Amino acid sequence: MKKILLFLFTLSTITSYSQTDEEVLREIYTQSLTNGKSYEWLDYLSNQIGGRLSGSLQAEFAVQWGKEELEKLGLDKVWLQEVMVPKWVRGAKEYAYIESSIKKTTTSVDICALGGSVATNPLGLKAKIIEVQNFEELEKLGEAAIKGKIVFFNRPMQEDLISTFNAYGGCVNQRYNGAVEAEKYGAVGVIVRSMNMRLDDFPHTGSMTYDDLPLEKRIPAAAISTNGAELLSTALKLDENLEFYFKQSCSQFKDVLSYNVIGEITGSEFPKEYFVVGGHLDSWDLGDGSHDDGAGVVQSMDVLRLLKASGIKPKRSIRVVLFMNEENGLRGGNKYAEEAKRKGENHVFALESDAGGFTPRGFSFDCSDANFDQVLSWKPLFKPYLIHYFEKGGSGADVGPLKNDSNVLAGLRPDSQRYFDHHHAANDTFDAVNKRELELGAATMTSLVYLFDKYGTNPLPKQSEIKN
Repeated sequence: MKKILLFLFTLSTITSYSQTDEEVLREIYTQSLTNGKSYEWLDYLSNQIGGRLSGSLQAEFAVQWGKEELEKLGLDKVWLQEVMVPKWVRGAKEYAYIESSIKKTTTSVDICALGGSVATNPLGLKAKIIEVQNFEELEKLGEAAIKGKIVFFNRPMQEDLISTFNAYGGCVNQRYNGAVEAEKYGAVGVIVRSMNMRLDDFPHTGSMTYDDLPLEKRIPAAAISTNGAELLSTALKLDENLEFYFKQSCSQFKDVLSYNVIGEITGSEFPKEYFVVGGHLDSWDLGDGSHDDGAGVVQSMDVLRLLKASGIKPKRSIRVVLFMNEENGLRGGNKYAEEAKRKGENHVFALESDAGGFTPRGFSFDCSDANFDQVLSWKPLFKPYLIHYFEKGGSGADVGPLKNDSNVLAGLRPDSQRYFDHHHAANDTFDAVNKRELELGAATMTSLVYLFDKYGTNPLPKQSEIKN
């Protein structure tokens, strides 16, 4: 019986490499759309475990779940990689209101503490509030106008940019660095407009920093929903002396032990050449992290399952890495790269999915011109699946530390128009993910891994790249 099974497996492997690339990709997409596991996995990760903030009990459950599921796939190796991560706890639900100086009435608004923020005092913080668009405006106002007040950063995401990630990049510094900049001029707190492309009542959290500020100088920082930001901005125009009140109870604890979850199919020809495909297992705590980044986690897991289901025996060792702590520290990505360097492992390719589970459009690549030309030659293979976006650019935060002069890093690029409606907010939940879109993404990732494994990552360089 064992001989028969070995023969059938060998036959399926031979068949996969005797097929054309078009036929192999068709098989991969068929397997994902008719027999995919990504949606089932995400259902459990999101609805049974939930939000997975680094250092939380839910993050610990997710690690054990990931290890158990990878072991069920019959991979050659599955293991946990230790990594110390920060532990920040949100505490009781935040509360805020606007108080009119004219009528002395109050209007509640939706806020949430930014990740890493200190708490207000137990009674909360109430002060006059001043609105700014950027750090330059903050500097012009100076200490005389800001001291003792709450600074309200209200620069929205730029709506006319087609790439919502560019719009996000254009305003996220007010969230990350806002507290540090405002404290320079004596501010007592910071309120930041949520990084969101639409108007709604969901405040969006995210990481922030105090740099090297001593604890006594750290001021509380919170995000306000876009509807709340619009209301507050309008109210300030009518009543510049109004006051803003908010209360939050977050706490920062000592680092705790957590893990990256890693599974591997060992390469049949070049086992010491490593491919990585991954997403981050941690998430923020307001929703269940389905788009950010549960989708990337389950798609990456399904890449290895789809390779096996399609009868493909990789030449190189393919690893799935479920990274811990991308959201507020990048400890998992840095730890994985550190260990790879220590062991002298040759990572020739890495692919990350961390842009949501929406319809895949293509990839961005951090690679040489020669490798990128090879990618462009594969565009006709992806055309039947409406995958058209192949650009040089960034890859992903967790695979970024693996970058060297010769390897290829890539990031899956789904349609981004709805991503920031959910990003870091309470509506990043399982019901916002479409099963078919998620499965198309898993198949698209698997197809790219298959092609790079088959053809390698070292095509002949362009003449312009050859140094005299």
